Amino acid sequence: MSHRVPDLGALELLLAVARLGSLGRAARELGITQPAASGRVRAMERLLGVALVERSPRGSRLTDAGVLVTDWARKVVEAAEALDAGAQALRGRRDSRLRVAASMTIAEYLLPGWLIALRTERPGTAVSLSTGNSAAVAERLFAGEADLGFVEGLDVPAGLDGAVVGRDRLVVVTAPGHPWARRRAPLDPAELAATPLILRERGSGTRQVLDAALATHGGLAEPLLELASTTAAKAAAVSGAGPSVLSELAIGEELAARRLVEIPVRDLTLTRALRAVWSTGHRPTGPARELLGLTRSGG
Repeated sequence: MSHRVPDLGALELLLAVARLGSLGRAARELGITQPAASGRVRAMERLLGVALVERSPRGSRLTDAGVLVTDWARKVVEAAEALDAGAQALRGRRDSRLRVAASMTIAEYLLPGWLIALRTERPGTAVSLSTGNSAAVAERLFAGEADLGFVEGLDVPAGLDGAVVGRDRLVVVTAPGHPWARRRAPLDPAELAATPLILRERGSGTRQVLDAALATHGGLAEPLLELASTTAAKAAAVSGAGPSVLSELAIGEELAARRLVEIPVRDLTLTRALRAVWSTGHRPTGPARELLGLTRSGG
């Protein structure tokens, strides 16, 4: 991490100043003295090399640079909160009252936000989280080791009930230097099927959707690489190892920065439902029901 990035406490202070319009009120909210808050702001300004806050008898106002830095800081603090919520769940405290199993893409990109919302609604709820592909999630539910699961496959596994909580699109991507990135015409599905790709493992929701979509085009070629997480597959694609098919949820930053390029494919639908699932006849109750409600309301 860069040595020119302020710590989280300093960023939280800047957000409080922006919200409250007063360094003193921000200090009180965070439980520190006003001189300590002033010192923290000055240290942050020295670190970043720009003035962030203008102080006057009427209060404190962000400079133009301070407004920009605050917007960036908000994203960092929200990401840290998501990391904390996910890590707390992974620790699996013994008094956990909600056991969640989630497939990898949902666990990486959606679940932390849902857990933050649940902590706001029910701060006393302890959550444990286990991750794996969609098949592994189903196995945990069948074994009574999870109260609620989240999967990305084509349908609800036999023996489970479920509800759609979102939609996702799979995208064919390559590094910018790959020949496909210079194509003018969309890729033919048969060419995609015949090309060794960087793929998720069998049993993953991503692989299920791709297998089904290409079944009538000759089926998938032997994978170039077969990896157990979206993050690993994405890193391999960014490195230039080969083309991959990844969740749109996972690649927004890479596409924006052109570390990856989307490759259009003609006449091929690569969409999937994201589902909450539970054992048939055991509809979620208590915290599991609360979490399910948050996912479906966009919480």
